[in-house]
Amino acid sequence: MLVSDSHRSGFACFVGRPNAGKSTLTNALVGEKVAITSSRPQTTRHAIRGIVHRPDAQLVLVDTPGLHRPRTLLGERLNDVVMTTLAEVDVVGFCLPADERVGPGDRWIAAELAKIRNTPKVAVITKTDKASKERVAEQLLAVTRLGQETGSEWAEVVPVSAVAQDQVGLLADLLIGLLPQGPPFYPQGELTDEPEQVMVAELVREAALEGVRDELPHSIAVVVEEMSYREGRSEDRPLLDVMATLYVERPSQKAIVIGTRGSRLRDVGAAARSQIEALFGTPVYLDVRVKVAKDWQRDPRQLARLGF
Repeated sequence: MLVSDSHRSGFACFVGRPNAGKSTLTNALVGEKVAITSSRPQTTRHAIRGIVHRPDAQLVLVDTPGLHRPRTLLGERLNDVVMTTLAEVDVVGFCLPADERVGPGDRWIAAELAKIRNTPKVAVITKTDKASKERVAEQLLAVTRLGQETGSEWAEVVPVSAVAQDQVGLLADLLIGLLPQGPPFYPQGELTDEPEQVMVAELVREAALEGVRDELPHSIAVVVEEMSYREGRSEDRPLLDVMATLYVERPSQKAIVIGTRGSRLRDVGAAARSQIEALFGTPVYLDVRVKVAKDWQRDPRQLARLGF
């Protein structure tokens, strides 16, 4: 593919408090699901790249874990992922929900962003579909003041709704306009550089996060142990076998995930299987086992084994 001299390409990172809408926005911009989403905070646990292709540009979006005051070794490592990513991107998008007041966590993030002098920063007011026009206007003023008070200079302040697809295209235009000129980094049509097994593990974790108690999501980790197409099947009737282990920290949490007579785990498996089938376009046999890895969030050895 010929690339014009005016072609722009680069990396943009979304940051914000947990549950600020970063993953939903990433998926909306890419046009496909590349990051799992949940109403629970701290759903994203590593930097996920989603790729936006345009004739005149390639925008690589890096969705990061929410910045927060860490209480565990896992929390510290998630924050490290964000800070490392911030140092490597061409533009930063700071996500603040329209339906929540600017708080101490936002001020802390804005102050951290102010230390990054040479990277343009765009303030993104997310979830505008959940707020009135008056509330969105108030948030725009509050975020503008936040930039002035913390020394963060916003290149743009833009309200968006990823769910309603409102101003998502405008945000892409603004981010692309701040990228340097250069050739694309990824082939046309590639939407993410996430390994397939990592994406499958994330889809299983997403299914497990729905409907569990508030304290449980932070304790769930998923590892895909095996993934391969079943032998002996004809090419027109493939079947993908996936063996995954879902780890929790305590036996009581294991009981919550499994549910009465296995009902909860069956629901998790069914929801995850449909998402994996959509991802690969083929029938899937999914086997999910639940194991206890005691206090894994605080154990360096277990964190390494689980991919953190």
